[in-house]
Amino acid sequence: MRRGVLPVVGSQITRAQRPECRLRPILFEPDICTFDRRVRGQEIVDIGRRGKRVMIHLANEDVIVIEPRMTGLVLLADPPGPEHLRLRLTLQGGINEQLLFWDRRGLGTVRLLSPDELKVKVEGRLGPDALNITHEHLKHKLKTSRREIKVALLDQAVVAGIGNLYAAEILFLSGIDPRARCDRLTGPQWKRIQQATQAVLMEAIEHEGSTLSDGTYRNALNGEGGYQNYHRVYDRVDQSCLRCKKGRIRRIVQAQRSTFFCPKCQQRRGLHHTVRTI
Repeated sequence: MRRGVLPVVGSQITRAQRPECRLRPILFEPDICTFDRRVRGQEIVDIGRRGKRVMIHLANEDVIVIEPRMTGLVLLADPPGPEHLRLRLTLQGGINEQLLFWDRRGLGTVRLLSPDELKVKVEGRLGPDALNITHEHLKHKLKTSRREIKVALLDQAVVAGIGNLYAAEILFLSGIDPRARCDRLTGPQWKRIQQATQAVLMEAIEHEGSTLSDGTYRNALNGEGGYQNYHRVYDRVDQSCLRCKKGRIRRIVQAQRSTFFCPKCQQRRGLHHTVRTI
């Protein structure tokens, strides 16, 4: 998403609108009148990212922080439908005339924050970014936790930026059972998780994310992502494992989220001794 909306850098915001929506309202701070007043005339100087949040940096140092959550989209092109449009920024001086936030389920958030508010409401609540995390940090934060490793990786206060789909892919690449408890993992295994995190997320970014069968996720130009064509385990239940060719992908539920894994490649026994190299 961040890379897709980079073309708006250098544009000036001429208006902010919160289109009328009869559906579930999203968290929106401050109210739209105050929001519009503060952003009008401001140049967009950068598009950043913190975990799973898109950050639109303005010339006056305020930041528009958009957290898409499960179904939110940050777009430059027309959204999938008009009824779930949550924010429209009208632009001038660049190649794009608008930047949109669309959210079908209404779980996302939009905040306009000052630098001090950003430190408290975003940076202070998130762990290190998933692309910058070290295995030492992961081990330090989770080595005494009795949580299952798949569930723990979704904790944004520990590591920011790993979603449900990617956690399953990371643990498959690591050769670790998603049900393994954090307090039973070893130093080498934490290192493998960190390495797999970088590999999976960089590959997913290269292919612009995953558009699943429900079609929810779209890129900035309302097109499909491509990483769903490279999934190793996610959404492949009962299919043969691409690595060992012997196991069949299983689906279980952890913390009310689907987890996919290969019971042959990701066995519980022996996890604290030896795991396969990436």
